[in-house]
Amino acid sequence: MNKSFILSHCRLQALFFLLSTSLWCLSPYVRKPNTNKKPTLENVARDFSLIRDKMVATQISSRGIKDTRLLEILRKVPRHRFIPFAFWDLAYSDRPLPIGDDQTISQPYIVAYMTEHLELKGHEKVLEIGTGSGYQAAILSQLSKKVFSIEIICDLAQQASTMLNHLKYHVQVKCDDGYKGWPEHGPFDAIIITAAAPKVPEPLLDQLKVGGRMIMPLGNDYQELILIEKNKSGIRSKRLIPVRFVPMTGAVRSPE
Repeated sequence: MNKSFILSHCRLQALFFLLSTSLWCLSPYVRKPNTNKKPTLENVARDFSLIRDKMVATQISSRGIKDTRLLEILRKVPRHRFIPFAFWDLAYSDRPLPIGDDQTISQPYIVAYMTEHLELKGHEKVLEIGTGSGYQAAILSQLSKKVFSIEIICDLAQQASTMLNHLKYHVQVKCDDGYKGWPEHGPFDAIIITAAAPKVPEPLLDQLKVGGRMIMPLGNDYQELILIEKNKSGIRSKRLIPVRFVPMTGAVRSPE
């Protein structure tokens, strides 16, 4: 037999022996899968709770949101329940997500940013224009006394209302054009619009209580969040940050 072949064969055997010995020595330190953990609803809920904690720490409080009540609510409200199951793995990511009908659920930070600027104390009556998934309404319901929400897409209004009721968030939802507001329940201490309008809807200004606040994205191609405060002497508005929202539809798009 060829001598070089014998040497090569011996080297391979020695290498195999060393590799086997190394793996045997390391085996106590190799992490084995936890076969006892089953994918129960309790485990899933606990995992999402930890992810929400991380979301609040890395995406929201780290960017300057300071309202402690709001931060605590964001740690509790299950955002994943307001989006399609196919996107649950992205539920707490730093981005908007599709919810159907060419609509989106806003980025968590934007939800927190807009909510904080309403300065809710717990006694307020709030109007939301653009229910969408229902997530923003759920947050508002934990920070105020009453929440009324209008969605122009009836399928979304029904889905959001069903989920809000299922999770026991008390929000009154209706399908209608939000431009008109909800005068029979006004005036409102706070109004939030979650779709971009080319102009500030006058009916909503009329339904805003003196001393109240309204926040909304304003613009078409270029959009900014604006904060509107209504006092006895009139209306004061302030530009906040650039944003990108789906467009508000309905009467707000009608010519003057």
